[in-house]
Amino acid sequence: MAVQDIMPTWVGATAKQIARGVRRGDVSATQVVADHLDHVGRVDGALSAFRVVRGGEAITEAEKVDEQEELANLPLAGVPVAVKENTPVAGLPTWNGSVAARTAVAEADHEVVRRLRGAGAVILGVTRMPELGLWAITDDATAVTRNPWDLRYTPGGSSGGAAAAVAAGLVPIAHGNDGLGSIRIPAACCGLVGLKPGRGVVPCQLGAEDWFGLTEHGMLTTTVADATVGFQVLAGRRPDKLVPPPRLRVGVSLRSPVRGVAPDAPNRDAVAAAGRLLAAAGHDTVPADPVYPTALGLQGIATWLAAAASDVRAAGIDRRGLQRRSRRHVALGEWAQRRGYVREADRAAWRDRSVGFFTDHGIDLLLTPALAGPPPEATAWSGRSWLANMRTNIRYAPFAAPWNVAGLPSIVVPVGRRPDGLPVAAQLVGPPGSELLLLGVAGQFEMQAPWTRHAPGYPRVDTPSPAVGPRAGGTIGA
Repeated sequence: MAVQDIMPTWVGATAKQIARGVRRGDVSATQVVADHLDHVGRVDGALSAFRVVRGGEAITEAEKVDEQEELANLPLAGVPVAVKENTPVAGLPTWNGSVAARTAVAEADHEVVRRLRGAGAVILGVTRMPELGLWAITDDATAVTRNPWDLRYTPGGSSGGAAAAVAAGLVPIAHGNDGLGSIRIPAACCGLVGLKPGRGVVPCQLGAEDWFGLTEHGMLTTTVADATVGFQVLAGRRPDKLVPPPRLRVGVSLRSPVRGVAPDAPNRDAVAAAGRLLAAAGHDTVPADPVYPTALGLQGIATWLAAAASDVRAAGIDRRGLQRRSRRHVALGEWAQRRGYVREADRAAWRDRSVGFFTDHGIDLLLTPALAGPPPEATAWSGRSWLANMRTNIRYAPFAAPWNVAGLPSIVVPVGRRPDGLPVAAQLVGPPGSELLLLGVAGQFEMQAPWTRHAPGYPRVDTPSPAVGPRAGGTIGA
């Protein structure tokens, strides 16, 4: 076949590039979705990122986007998006991570899905997660979800399928939700941008009590520009470009929230690299260690346990069919609630202390490791004991959870690679209302030290992409 006969593909383009192309008439939404469906069909067998792919339905929805007379106000016009499987999508069961936890076919979209569709996005399918969203490793009896960077490792969890899908170019952006790190942990495992908004910024309405206020919806993306538009759509905000932040004072901490669990050398080096990027962007860095009380860890675990018990009761799930680790988790959650260990007053006290931390130290943001170690192996964790899962989750990913309890916004940004070739990331935490500031600083990281947008070897396409160069980036908010 002659080179001139090869048809271009939009697989590998950013969400902003796709939306711009659809709005200008350079490509139809139908063609973009068809390209991505073809890519999913060829690649996802090795990854198991998707639970359900909405092939025909997605094409039909893309055709409806193409039929609209006015596309100018659609920031995600024709963009294929994946939704995490615990979030209702009309016409599909809500899987919640396993067949046993699956609930009835949803009659209506969740509000965040409605907002994505309203912005012109096309729902390509729903992505896999661990049962009840409890774990930072994604698998069930039907499949083990794998990290595109190295199939031997997990993409993290609980938004593990979403992260694997974006890192492999199956979709340019994917929805996730974050109850104790479930956006930021897989973002760190897969070299992506993952923003957890602060409490109340994006509608939640997930589960019985949204994990007692810990859970927030967000997006996993390959660029800060895509993270920004995704956040603005979910938050119902006008899509504006980011502006470079003013000179900031950023606290830096390697202190682990879990006693006896310290970040390994690659994660310490990631914080050092992020500190150098902050300095190069004109910001000041100072040591600032949060004090993580022992009671915070115990309260956090009690809430994690009780959240599972509440979700099972609210959804009418028969816990006898759940995985062994989940049954244990639910039983302990019921015990924790009976004993009165899950208290809003405790969470409010930690929130006040966390907000005060920024004022007391005179800092605008906090920089920490994203993870303590490498992603665990991709294997049948769903068949292992509760204790084995707890140990592994807490030891490799302790840095995210405190900020869910506090309800503060935080973001994970890639800053390099581990010696084994896997990506490594850093976490930035801010006070209430600092989502755009976090994104602005992340954009400065991206401009100074552009990361590889997809895992090596992905997206696996046979035709050239219309995306500009090997990565999309440039100015903040481009």
